[in-house]
Amino acid sequence: MSRTKKILILVLSLIVMGIFIIPTSNIENDLPINGADTAWMLTATVLVFFMTPGLSFFYGGMVSKENIISTMLQSFISLGVVSIIWVVVGFSLSFGDDIGGVIGNPFTYFMFRNVGLSPHTDFAPTFPFLIFAMFQLKFAIITPAIITGSFAERIKFDSYLIFIVLFSIFIYTPLAHMVWHPEGILRKIGILDFAGGTVVHMSAGYAALAGAIILGKRRVLKDSNEQHNPVNIPFILLGTGMLWFGWFGFNAGSALGANKDAALAFGTTALASASGMLSWILYDRVMGRKVSAVGAAIGAVIGLVAITPGAAYVTLGQSVFIGFAGSMVSNVALYYKNKKGLDDTLDVFPCHGIGGISGMVLTAIFAKDVGLIYGDYVSFFIHMGALIGVSIFTFGGAYVLFKITDKISPLRVGKEEEEIGLDISQHGERYIATDYKKIEEEPRVAITRGYFTKKRG
Repeated sequence: MSRTKKILILVLSLIVMGIFIIPTSNIENDLPINGADTAWMLTATVLVFFMTPGLSFFYGGMVSKENIISTMLQSFISLGVVSIIWVVVGFSLSFGDDIGGVIGNPFTYFMFRNVGLSPHTDFAPTFPFLIFAMFQLKFAIITPAIITGSFAERIKFDSYLIFIVLFSIFIYTPLAHMVWHPEGILRKIGILDFAGGTVVHMSAGYAALAGAIILGKRRVLKDSNEQHNPVNIPFILLGTGMLWFGWFGFNAGSALGANKDAALAFGTTALASASGMLSWILYDRVMGRKVSAVGAAIGAVIGLVAITPGAAYVTLGQSVFIGFAGSMVSNVALYYKNKKGLDDTLDVFPCHGIGGISGMVLTAIFAKDVGLIYGDYVSFFIHMGALIGVSIFTFGGAYVLFKITDKISPLRVGKEEEEIGLDISQHGERYIATDYKKIEEEPRVAITRGYFTKKRG
C-alpha cells in the first residue's frame, strides 16, 4: 500500500473515531426563532449546495471526452471531503473564538461542539446556529471545487484530495475568519465582502493560477499546439443554469434572513449575470467573433462572480454596470492569458480570479455610503491595500501547498496516463458507453492497467 493511501486511511480513521468517541455539547438559549428567516436560510443552503453539482457539469462539458468523469468528480468529491473537515475543525477555524484577528480557535466548535439548534447572537440571531454552520459549509465546499478547472486533465486524484484538505485548512478558513468574523482583521478595518468575492472567488482564482503554473502545460497541447475545444456544450449550459439558480441562495442567503438585504441581493444578482452574459457576446461580435453558447455561459458566470462581494451594497443600476465591467475585464484577461501560453485549462483565474478582483474594486467604488463615488477615499484605499494582501496570501499560500502536496504525492500523472485520459487511468471509467472488454484489449489501456495492478500489488 502506498504512503499516500496509508495517510488517507489514517486521517479518515481518526476522524471517524473522533465523531463517535468525543462527546459533543450544544449550548441552548432562549433567543426566539423566526420562522421566515429559518425557512429562507434552509432554502438558501440547499441552493448553494446545488451549485457544486452545477459546477461539475459546467467544467465537465469543457474538457476532452477522455476526462469528463474525472473533471466532474473533482468538483463532486469536494462535497464529501470538505464536509468532514468542516465538522471536525474547519468551522471552528473560520468562526470560532478569535485569535489575533486571523484565525478561530480550533476547539470552540471542534466536532461541531456548541453548534446547536438555538440562535447565535453574532452569526444567526433569528434562526438555529446549525443552519448557519451548514450554510457556510457550502461556501467552503465550492471554493476548492472551483480551483479544479485550472489543472483539469493532468492531476493525480490522490494528490488532489491532499491539496484540498490543505487548502481548506490553511487558506480558506483563515481568510473566511479575517473577512466574516466580527473580530476578523479585514472586517474590522472595513473590508466589504457580502457573499464571497474575496473569500471564495479570489482565493480560488489565485490558487488556480498557482496550480496552472506548477503543473505546467498539458502534453496534448504542448506536443501538437492544438487549441482546447469543449466536448459537451449542453453540459456547459446545464451547469450554467444550475450555478445561476444556486447563486440566488449564495448571494441573497448571505443576508442571513428574509429581509430587505436579501431582496436587494436577489435583484442585483439577476441583473449582473444577465449583463455579464450579454456584454460578453456583444463584445465577441464587435471583435468579429461569432456568438457562442460557451461565451454566453462564461459571461453569465463572470457577472455572478463580479456582483458577489457587493450584492447588497449597490443599486440595481450599478449591478448592471458591475456585470458589464467584470465581463469585459475578464474577456480581455482571457485573451492575454491565451497569448502568454499559460495552461489554465478552464480559465479559472481570468474568470473567477479577475472577476473576484473586479467585484472587490467595484464594490469599493459603489458601496452605499462608503464607496468612492460617495467621497470615501479612505475606504477605497483600504480595499486596494487588502486586495494586494489577499492576493499575496492566497497565491503564495497555494503555491507552497502545491509544492508540499507534490512532496507527499506527485501532482501530475504520467505521460501515458495523461494521453489515455484520467477517466480510465485514474478511475477505470468512461463517459461514453463502451464495451469494457474492448477497452482491456486496447494496448495503451492494457499497459496502463497492468502498471496500476503492479504498483498496487
